[in-house]
Amino acid sequence: MLNKLRDQTVFKHNWLLSLVVSVGVWQFAVPVMGQMLLPYTPQLNAEELKQQGLEVAEEAAQLIRFQQHELALSRAKLATQLAPNEYQPWFILGTLYIIKQELEPGVNALEKALALQPEEVGIKFTLGNAYFQQGKYQQAATELEEGLKIKPDVPSAQFDLGNAYFKLGRMGEAIAVYQKAIDQQEDFWPAVNNIGLIKYEQGNIKEAIQHWEKALDIDPEQAEPLLALGVALYVQGQQQKGFELAESALQLDSSYGELQHLKDNLWGEKLLKDTQTFFTTPKMQSVFSQLDGASSTITGNEQQTRDR
Repeated sequence: MLNKLRDQTVFKHNWLLSLVVSVGVWQFAVPVMGQMLLPYTPQLNAEELKQQGLEVAEEAAQLIRFQQHELALSRAKLATQLAPNEYQPWFILGTLYIIKQELEPGVNALEKALALQPEEVGIKFTLGNAYFQQGKYQQAATELEEGLKIKPDVPSAQFDLGNAYFKLGRMGEAIAVYQKAIDQQEDFWPAVNNIGLIKYEQGNIKEAIQHWEKALDIDPEQAEPLLALGVALYVQGQQQKGFELAESALQLDSSYGELQHLKDNLWGEKLLKDTQTFFTTPKMQSVFSQLDGASSTITGNEQQTRDR
């Protein structure tokens, strides 16, 4: 499992509009009728530009809260132009790019923000997550470790660090930091789930099962621990129970029927191999066929609705 701001914008200043109007005046030939009064264009100094940039950045942050990401992006870009030496616009811009899964420009913006404000933990945590998504696991771990030294009790950052350690093969450290996240937030089921993934790879299926059962005690409607538990019980000889759990998991989220999706969610080689064998059983092939049929029926109904 991987972990992977409302629109109340008020334009307090109209100086940009004044500039546009001013430019527009000179686009046309105007008869001379005495002294013409031109629109007032304020002369903004660097400090005023910076303040404008920070205000625009705040507007972008508000739009993020409303999930108005495209509108927020244009404002964040403007904010970095108005206040290029302030970290907040770059932080907001980088965060937006990461949300949009545009990792390279997101990382570039976050690195600029961090250069301007090296001790800002929010940047370090966000950058660590972005590095992880890029597959730069050691860089991810470094940023997350540094952030947690400054602010140690952040479960989501501890979870991300655990994932980085997982990818680096530092399994004992991964379990320790996942446990810290759970100690901070008892219902943090993804951390519980991932300890189960490690235990399975270590050959301790019994403890893996206990962790997946605990994750489901926290949230019974999570497909990942349901499927993992189903596979583990099947391997342990409880085949019927395993099939039932797996079918429930795939009904909740059919993407867990794809091995690549499982690999992306940190399932290790041993669990993937057992899952692949499990998926090839006649019973699971029947489950997949039923899911495919249900999907086709839904798609057909949607098409009929659109055709009406």
